[in-house]
Amino acid sequence: MKTYQLPHTDRTLSSVVLGMMRIPKMSDAEVQTLVGAARDAGINVFDHADIYGGARHACEARFGEAISFNAAEREDVFIQSKTGIGKGYFDFSEEHILKSVEGSLKALRTDYLDLLLLHRPDTLVEPDEVASAFDKLLAAGKVRNFGVSNQTPGQIDLLKTAVKQPLVANQVQLSITHAPLIAQGVAANMAGLDQSIDRDNGLLEYSRINNMMLQAWSPFQKGFFDGVFLGDRENFAELNDVIDELAGQYGVTPTGIAVAWIIRHPANIQVVLGTTNPGRVADSAAGADVTLTRQEWYRLFTAAGHKLP
Repeated sequence: MKTYQLPHTDRTLSSVVLGMMRIPKMSDAEVQTLVGAARDAGINVFDHADIYGGARHACEARFGEAISFNAAEREDVFIQSKTGIGKGYFDFSEEHILKSVEGSLKALRTDYLDLLLLHRPDTLVEPDEVASAFDKLLAAGKVRNFGVSNQTPGQIDLLKTAVKQPLVANQVQLSITHAPLIAQGVAANMAGLDQSIDRDNGLLEYSRINNMMLQAWSPFQKGFFDGVFLGDRENFAELNDVIDELAGQYGVTPTGIAVAWIIRHPANIQVVLGTTNPGRVADSAAGADVTLTRQEWYRLFTAAGHKLP
């Protein structure tokens, strides 16, 4: 398993992350098998959010009920969660952040989060309130690292006007077929080409310049929850042909190639899985050990429909 060092820390993290948003109806044994498969594959990062599972903290509670780490295991694994989404609104208030973290810790049955991410951007954010919440959580030992999710460079810089701690990560949507984060820069300054429209405000380059880790959610989705591109020959025949060819060449599954495409980028992007299938977890982890050539990476990029000017 390829690993990265979490920026501004000495923590070594797996390049593949297991997302836990689909576990609320799984039994203890099923959750244990899933987490065990992840650990066997070298995955040490587990991703949560306070809103996952329908009821507040539902997935965190299912995880906490099913999984028990001893002290050494808890230090080895990396548990992250997200906060900031209310019912019909976003909320980065100090009160909401503190209350959410308390709920997450109780549900997960842990004393601390390794990483807290602010989920979707709250346009009513008061950076001083976020800073106060982060200071209290860090001082109390309840959160060790902080970051954001789905946020632009400007939104991050606004938080930095008050937040003292490094913002170490930003979780964003990214797959071969949903890649404006990457594709825009490839086609920059091309008038009349939709791909050249900047939807992320240079987030990819900003993250590399400012030493922020990117985490890719929905790594197999065609678009915004439009279904997976793997095996979709009606819409992505050429892409699947190339994926299948490379999968055979490298001795992995198509899932592994989809993971390898993201991890090949030098920005050190983690891939966040949403699967509850232990086999799919193993297939994804195997892809983390594949290093695509530059030509292969661009071949997949263009086969997905992105343009090279």
